[in-house]
Amino acid sequence: MPADPPFWKTKPLAAMSRAEWESLCDGCGRCCLHKMRDDETDELVFTEVACRLLDIPTCRCADYENRRTWVPDCVKLTPKRLRKIDWLPPTCAYRLVQEGKDLPWWHPLVSGDPETVHRAGVSVRGRAIRERDAGPFEDHIVRWPGQEPRGRRARPPTADPDEKGQE
Repeated sequence: MPADPPFWKTKPLAAMSRAEWESLCDGCGRCCLHKMRDDETDELVFTEVACRLLDIPTCRCADYENRRTWVPDCVKLTPKRLRKIDWLPPTCAYRLVQEGKDLPWWHPLVSGDPETVHRAGVSVRGRAIRERDAGPFEDHIVRWPGQEPRGRRARPPTADPDEKGQE
């Protein structure tokens, strides 16, 4: 008998429990990178500078429950706010589900392993810098947070050991 489809394929974001909603976060940390918007053109650019609360090695907030006390402009995602946000990365599960897309192979809800987001090269681990070490954010503009991962790590690993190295 086939298993029931996962909740993100059957429930709208607004109908998810808090636990389901929170589990959609893949732990990549991309949304915790500082972004800048040009006042004249409204163009959005990403930086490699992490919020001061982001623990870069784990890609998790150091004080998630109290984050808005420390970082008042930290955005609490909700289904309603999500519709108005244009800065979530294309890999973000909240964005993907809202757009009617499935989660990628590396998402912990699919893979069963929270490390696959890092192995796939999606997370900020090893790529972000701490806010206090950055200096002017303008010196740290990058494109990768707003792009899909590319290359070998972005594809699911092959199940057949004989196929390794055949790419």
